[in-house]
Amino acid sequence: MSPIRSATIVALASAVLATTLTGCSFGAGQEDDTPIVIAADLELSGASAPIGKAYQRALELKVEQLNASGALGGRKIELLMKDNRSDASESLRNIGDFSSDSKVSAIIMGGCNECAVGAVRTINEKKIPTIALAASSAIVNPVADRRYVFKLAPNAEDSAAALTTELRRKGIRKAALLHSDDDYGREGLTALRGEFDKAGIRLVRNESVRSTDTDVSQAVGRLTTDKPQALIVWTPPEQAGLAATSAQESGFTGSLFLDAAAAGDLFLGGSARSTERATLIFTQTMVIDDVIATTPAKAARRQWFQDYTARFGGYNGFSSFAADAVQLIVDANLRAGGDGVDRDGVRDVLETSQMDGLSGPIRMTPDNHSGLMPQALTTLVARGGRWRLAG
Repeated sequence: MSPIRSATIVALASAVLATTLTGCSFGAGQEDDTPIVIAADLELSGASAPIGKAYQRALELKVEQLNASGALGGRKIELLMKDNRSDASESLRNIGDFSSDSKVSAIIMGGCNECAVGAVRTINEKKIPTIALAASSAIVNPVADRRYVFKLAPNAEDSAAALTTELRRKGIRKAALLHSDDDYGREGLTALRGEFDKAGIRLVRNESVRSTDTDVSQAVGRLTTDKPQALIVWTPPEQAGLAATSAQESGFTGSLFLDAAAAGDLFLGGSARSTERATLIFTQTMVIDDVIATTPAKAARRQWFQDYTARFGGYNGFSSFAADAVQLIVDANLRAGGDGVDRDGVRDVLETSQMDGLSGPIRMTPDNHSGLMPQALTTLVARGGRWRLAG
């Protein structure tokens, strides 16, 4: 049995269930063979290309696994992909093209907050279900104005709460913050201030950096001047690595804490020395090889980790969000029933979806279109050039 086929035995339980639930609607002896077409708008070039390519790999692997599993009956998943070049205008054009294609049942958008927020109006006007892998809460709030938009990524409030808990545990009372100059970065600043007020921690200084900045040393230098006990970095992975190196070069001797947005590859490569003993808030999937597979969900995460690593020679933490987005959309198509493409049916099912995904527990409700539960986040630590489960 091939590794891909064996991987799906546990991981595709929800798809098998969905097929069972919808099978009766196809009629005796007549199996639905309508393809499930999923479109993807990703950052495959430009500033955000590293994470966009990780999403591309994950989408292709997950689609391959599902198609090989036999769980879809006579149906197959087709993946349409466009590069938005890390540009919100290009992304919006892609969304327009995808929504005009009657075969497309849903869209997956990458990690670009500006792209996802900028596409909200078009998505709702075109009534095409969309799952964004970006983190900003503005993508899905207010829900009444974003009925067709969902997201799968850590929430700023949840990440700030987990970070603050860890700071308190380590007895830290003064911290500085470097954050991205976008919706998610500003949400992080607000959320941390709220959590710090409750915990009695003082934010001595904060600095923002643009997503296109390739030199963050001056901002880091200003943040470390007052010698805070901790430096919190709330930026994408590449800038987080630069910030860690700049902090080390500036003589900073305090603790380094990273928000989930800073997660990326399992192995830290060139930034390994400067990030040694750094703390990261992220999902367990990044370090699932450290976890005993005591449940089917943990076994599925471990298998996904192994399959992705075997295929691509390394692991990227954000890959699980892309794979879970595919699973949610496929399950919604199967559960919606009927022949052909039913976008409204897919939307309605997505809005009440629940599963223990590769990223952790996921729950969507009519009042909450941001599916990742707070319990999915855990504390990781950098040791020996890679991320490990803390403790």
